[in-house]
Amino acid sequence: MKVVAVADTDSYVKWAAALVADRRVDGSLLVLETELAVSDSQLRSAVSGLDVPVRRVPYDRLRRALVGAEVVLVAARGPVARVVARVAGRLSPRPVIVTGLPGISIPPTWLAMHFRRECDLFVLHSHREVREFEALAGERGIDQRFSLASLPFARAHAARAEGTDLVFAAQAIVPRERTERQRIARILVEAAHADRSRRVVLKLRGRPGEHETHREFDTYPDLLAQMGDVPANLVVSYAPMREALATAEGLVTVSSTAAIEAAAWGVPVIALDEFGVAPELINLVFEGSGLLRPSADVVARRLAHPDAGWLSDNYFHDPSDDTWIRAAQDLVERRARGELPPRDVPRIVGGRAHEAWDRRQALGRNDRSAGGRLAGVVGTPIRAVLGTVRRLRGRLSGSAS
Repeated sequence: MKVVAVADTDSYVKWAAALVADRRVDGSLLVLETELAVSDSQLRSAVSGLDVPVRRVPYDRLRRALVGAEVVLVAARGPVARVVARVAGRLSPRPVIVTGLPGISIPPTWLAMHFRRECDLFVLHSHREVREFEALAGERGIDQRFSLASLPFARAHAARAEGTDLVFAAQAIVPRERTERQRIARILVEAAHADRSRRVVLKLRGRPGEHETHREFDTYPDLLAQMGDVPANLVVSYAPMREALATAEGLVTVSSTAAIEAAAWGVPVIALDEFGVAPELINLVFEGSGLLRPSADVVARRLAHPDAGWLSDNYFHDPSDDTWIRAAQDLVERRARGELPPRDVPRIVGGRAHEAWDRRQALGRNDRSAGGRLAGVVGTPIRAVLGTVRRLRGRLSGSAS
């Protein structure tokens, strides 16, 4: 089964490369040129150790690059995923279009499914995710097939030597508020002061100037630079996560998928609950895991392994439960028999003009098409006017009440 993955940002590239590296498929990876596409160093880190052919492709060559694929894996942020799915859906013969999310996806969101409605199969990574996405799809009336795949980062690894580093896996938008990010920076400083003989490692996904899946404000290096008591054993690392875990005593995060990767390596974890447990913190999934701990446990290095009862329902199911390859193969066979019709999705108001606007919004300056340029020139002021009208209506309705 020939699978071509299309990804752009760091987390999606890492996820897609690992998924199509499965020996049961003939996989390759295209890195789509967008404003947030991975740098060369991020790309090398993402595919390190994986036997997957990789090349970069601009949007205007994407269609040609997908010709001959039996399956197209759409691995990108929602607006970009929609654009890629539309390109794949207009190929003849039309490939099976598969999509998914690169990490913890609890709680499910309607928007994640909405942007990917033109995909035939949605890959998830735990029994719990499948249940909750199916329930939400039913509530919203979205006809979607879901399948299960072991999270590539949750595959068990061989025993490793005991490490001494306390690794903090940073996230761009969790937490989002500056005061909360300052609090985390202070916790790291306190942990480093508590034991000067062992390192506290601030593990970052991108170097200055490199993009991530989400735009980051108030970076931890900037916040630490504003503090006057940062000890020398608090260090910054841009190494791949597996290298950071090789010397780790434990991993700390708020809700990064790195917690799952650490558990797979046998590294104890703290899911910091300093700011509570809430959907916007993406840490609801850790309820019942035994990993939610306060900042005092970070400073004291009181780390934990996931509760055994939590594991099988959350990313550590038996690999024999996986269904995504079987489901994709079934769709490929149906496609060959002419029994795989295009996805039944709501009609786009505005037709191709609206599509051009969607593409321009997703790709930005990387959309070099005439339609994209026109959409930017015409659509931007129209959108500004509509936004003003909505705000005025809101104010009028508020004053009337």
